Amino acid sequence: MRKIAMAFERESGHRVVMALGSTGSFYAQVRNGAPFHLLLAADEATPRRLEAEGLAVAGTRVTYAIGRLALWSAEPGRVDPQGQVLREGRFERLALANHRLAPYGAAAVQVMERLALPPLPAARKVQGENVGQVFQFVASGNATLGFVALAQVQSEGRIGKGSAWVVPQHLHDPIRQDAVLLLPGRDHAGARTLLAYLGSEPARAVMRAHGYAH
Repeated sequence: MRKIAMAFERESGHRVVMALGSTGSFYAQVRNGAPFHLLLAADEATPRRLEAEGLAVAGTRVTYAIGRLALWSAEPGRVDPQGQVLREGRFERLALANHRLAPYGAAAVQVMERLALPPLPAARKVQGENVGQVFQFVASGNATLGFVALAQVQSEGRIGKGSAWVVPQHLHDPIRQDAVLLLPGRDHAGARTLLAYLGSEPARAVMRAHGYAH
């Protein structure tokens, strides 16, 4: 999003101020009157709920990307391309996002259920509020591996540091990520222009390079 925002600012003259966090947390903030103009969620349910509750502008909700899930370790060679490390339990601690707050966390739980993996003891699990926190847990070594967004570890079509298994999409429900114009942004030209820009080819090219689908 930082790359997209920079390109958008150059092309439009508008300035983007970003706040990063979990979708569930932002939903609570919007309900409590936070003056955000636009929400880019990591799911489709939250923008729909805000629209139904009259906190978003009806008819502005769009799917801007479909997220991909990855099992990632900061250690090269730790995660094999087929994800056998997860099935065989060859790790000390697994990090995943709170499935009640973060769509990527919910997808991670689905993967483990569909693979019929036995429940992990609490001592072997590390829970983050969102995938950003999960990434930090793994990057810092507080977890051996974790379920993150592919976009966090892939750039220009390649995995950067460490090793990863790109989770097959049939192992979890689609992670449709919707954006919606919130009521404080109803008459804000910059917010409406940015919402439209998310569907442009320059923005989509950035998303594809980082592992998102459309």
